[in-house]
Amino acid sequence: MKPLWTRHELEIATKGRFLGESTLDVFGVSIDTRTLRAGDLFIALKGYNSNGHAYVTTALERGAHAVMVHDVSCYPPDPRILRVTDTMAGLQALGHAARARFHGKTIAITGSVGKTTTKEMIRLCLSAYAPTHAAEASYNNHWGVPLTLARLPRDSAFCVSEIGMNHPNEILPLAHMVRPDVALITTIGTAHLGHMGSLEAIAQEKASLFLALSKKGIAIVPEESHGLPFMVQATQQVGAILWQTGTHSKSQIRYKLLKHDSHGTQFEIFFAGEVFPVHLASPGLHLVHDAVNALAACAACTDFRKSFPKAIMALASFYPSEGRGAISTIAQGRIMLLDESYNASSTSIRAALSVLRLCPAHRRLAVLGDIGELGSFAATEHHALADPISTAADLVFCCGPSMKTLFDALPQTHQGAWAKTSAELTPLLINQIKTGDSILVKGSLSSHMRVIVQALKTLSQEDII
Repeated sequence: MKPLWTRHELEIATKGRFLGESTLDVFGVSIDTRTLRAGDLFIALKGYNSNGHAYVTTALERGAHAVMVHDVSCYPPDPRILRVTDTMAGLQALGHAARARFHGKTIAITGSVGKTTTKEMIRLCLSAYAPTHAAEASYNNHWGVPLTLARLPRDSAFCVSEIGMNHPNEILPLAHMVRPDVALITTIGTAHLGHMGSLEAIAQEKASLFLALSKKGIAIVPEESHGLPFMVQATQQVGAILWQTGTHSKSQIRYKLLKHDSHGTQFEIFFAGEVFPVHLASPGLHLVHDAVNALAACAACTDFRKSFPKAIMALASFYPSEGRGAISTIAQGRIMLLDESYNASSTSIRAALSVLRLCPAHRRLAVLGDIGELGSFAATEHHALADPISTAADLVFCCGPSMKTLFDALPQTHQGAWAKTSAELTPLLINQIKTGDSILVKGSLSSHMRVIVQALKTLSQEDII
């Protein structure tokens, strides 16, 4: 097994120094001792709520081959300790070094909704051709992006990075670190509207991803995206090529929807003068857009255009993960659960409701938590969901102060219950569940909707009416 980093490479990349002489290699990079593997480099990051320096001894006891610190006062000299000026800067330097030595293709994804789902689709597609490395979970911020790069194996052919934001001027520095050959924007929506101030500001920030593309790099956006002029301007500035995806004949990558129901989606992709039939096990029209983005990213790897069906075959095995659209049955098959509990925005709630509408059920229940980071727009954004929720759900349960605005706007016949927190809402929901219900659970991470999902998964058939 080839090392991920040698001792010499670590010192050169970070401009740090080990506290003694030794011969060591590391085979992974960790910032959390709970998931650390023997042979890893442990980076002691200092955050708002924790300090990795407190876990250095634990990391070494669990088999870390090296640890990166910027405070050595608490430790005896150990040749496994790499001292740097600042561990966050050290991680970022390692990310830059990993990108500099990588000669494969890089793909970067941003967007208000669908980043992680699209990333996983791309991982599947590209893995059909060659070793592919991609970000874990939603590692898309100032530490997640360099960590993804620092973990990039030497023999990978593709690297897929997810890039997020919630304030102005956050995307471009991360994009420059990734230096993508292909860059995608999944959607422009109201997520983080409270920090950004307008949809135009969000679109402009997302479009800055394209400023990191090389000349002739590929930028991919949904047709008629909000703020499309910003995207056109960014690609023109660097000489990149802009592709649009959608249903219009002018789009470079088009799809035609054939069928979608609770069992999956069938559609056709039109690309480079050819037609490709596609089947996704994932239900819901909104996932078609994510699939088109994923296929577009694969198609942008020009070396593989002739074997494009290979990517499509791989995509057929995609299924949403827990918290991101996974559908399961609970209570011995008596209830259908649509788990969208990881996060939420106005756009993603509307998309999830389109899936709920497709689910076979005697009743459809929507269980919703607050959408975060909307600031002064919170009341308006939540209230605007009343009509689409009323048409998709028979009964609605809400938690959080902002969702109270929505709950009060619903017809009384649709009001299930409201509570301040997800924990308080859980028993109110469970008391009203009936056999044959389909239940959507969705809310921002801060709403802790996972609490409700976990409670629902423990139900037995005796617990429901």
